[in-house]
Amino acid sequence: MLRIYNSLTRQKEIFQPIEPGKVRMYVCGMTVYDYCHIGHARAMVVFDVVLRWLRAKGYDVTYVRNITDIDDKIIRRAQENGEDFHELTARFIRAMHEDLDRLDILPPIQEPRATGAMADMIAMIQTLIDKGYAYVGASGDVYYDVSRFERYGRLANKKLDELRAGARVEIEEAKDDPLDFVLWKTAKPGEPGWDSPWGTGRPGWHIECSAMSTRCLGEHFDIHGGGMDLKFPHHENEIAQSEAASGQRYVNVWMHNGFVQINEEKMSKSLGNFFTVREVLQRYQPEVVRLFILSSHYRGPLNYSDENLEHAKASLTRLYTTLRGLPAVEAPVEEDWHARFEQAMDDDFNTPEALAVLFELAREVNRLRIEDKVAAAQLGVALKHLGGLLGLLQADSEDYFQGSTVTVPSARIGVKAHAPEITTTLSKEQIDKLITERTAARKAKNWAEADRIRALLQDAGIVLEDTPKGTNWRRG
Repeated sequence: MLRIYNSLTRQKEIFQPIEPGKVRMYVCGMTVYDYCHIGHARAMVVFDVVLRWLRAKGYDVTYVRNITDIDDKIIRRAQENGEDFHELTARFIRAMHEDLDRLDILPPIQEPRATGAMADMIAMIQTLIDKGYAYVGASGDVYYDVSRFERYGRLANKKLDELRAGARVEIEEAKDDPLDFVLWKTAKPGEPGWDSPWGTGRPGWHIECSAMSTRCLGEHFDIHGGGMDLKFPHHENEIAQSEAASGQRYVNVWMHNGFVQINEEKMSKSLGNFFTVREVLQRYQPEVVRLFILSSHYRGPLNYSDENLEHAKASLTRLYTTLRGLPAVEAPVEEDWHARFEQAMDDDFNTPEALAVLFELAREVNRLRIEDKVAAAQLGVALKHLGGLLGLLQADSEDYFQGSTVTVPSARIGVKAHAPEITTTLSKEQIDKLITERTAARKAKNWAEADRIRALLQDAGIVLEDTPKGTNWRRG
């Protein structure tokens, strides 16, 4: 049985969907004012694997992931660039989709945008006012009154007085309590705005997800996910808004992935110590990044470093090396290996343990390939199938080793580049031709020419592996 750690109850629980056989899941998506960074990639990969595993277990999953395409950061960036905010968000939505496609992130069933849900937000805010949970402040902004919601602070596991002690109030805010949060902001001159009963303005960030999630999934659904940084106040506020408006439970299971650190320090844009997905994928193949992310349990911290990414690269290369050269066979997935993999994944999506099963299976394949290549190939089918449940081992092994090269950008933010830049433009055909020439030179005992070609290929980032059956190659 699948057990998931519920952030709300702070314990693992047996997962029981509201409707048998069906799962409704919402995950907070990107705020699109810049390129996605590796912290975003972690959240997207984590919940992509959750989606894949739920589907593998036979659930019909309605997966919704939103896009925040209007908020203060977007407005500020558009003003700095001197462009319309629609142009800014359209550009970064395209970039986001490109990055997620490269990481093989499965698309959501629905991807609502905040600007397309204004009517839903206005209706929810009006309901909260009518029920006495919200009020119009002296500034004309609409605020949620947290003192009216008895369960406020349950997700953060803190009482109101504790939360008030750490609350910050901006000078221009006119609210009754430091913890009260904005539902609708009056537009300032030059800012985009929408008509509402409280004047021209725009929604607060928290109301966006409440409105979009309930519109797509109903007022009560199974799983809500996001990064640990969203737990408070964003998700706490979502619960308060949604449950006050509907009068019923909002979400059964809350899931939060841990932070990404850079050299043991929390990664954040404010500190400037972050890498975009595009920068990382210049240096490493997408499956290397996936394996790196999945090598740590999703709830714990993930330390971004060259050493850890190089380890992930070596580990993935080991798995693909195991599959390389195996004959094509049809075989059912071995039940024992699948059961062990399932046990790991059913324990709160324990991907490090699931990966351990893959590496143990790879060792068994390598042991068998010497004495029984067909049996090895049959286990290889199982290895590829189980890897696929994590979004790994989906490439042909030769394509993995001989696919397009990656470049290494200059070192930045104290993280050393792992190798000089590789700028080779050698095609697969050119490499094969050079290897043929080297083989001919070796047969003619022209060692100087053979060494020259090997050195040329090494300089281009090509690793040669001489075997009794010929020379294999891969990009380094």
